[in-house]
Amino acid sequence: MALTHWAFIYAADGCDPERDVSITETGTCRTVLVGVGRPEQSPAVAARLVADGVQLIELCGAFGPVWTARVIEKIGGAVPVGAVGYGPEATHGLHAIFTSR
Repeated sequence: MALTHWAFIYAADGCDPERDVSITETGTCRTVLVGVGRPEQSPAVAARLVADGVQLIELCGAFGPVWTARVIEKIGGAVPVGAVGYGPEATHGLHAIFTSR
């Protein structure tokens, strides 16, 4: 089976998962990007994406293992769920980004 439809859920202040949806079509693959303003919105978004036929879901690093597990639980393992992670070499850069608010 080829990957033809997948999604990435990201977190950013002010995002609304009903409004902040971007779709890229390449002719062979559909990619759906959904922004959420709060991590607790991600399980419902994932369930909607599964209902829409995605074959896999990736989560941005902001969700961490707790919200990744909650997404997997919500969709009952219907599709693979991956999560972005950062190594220790990224600590200073991440700290600079997220403490400058």
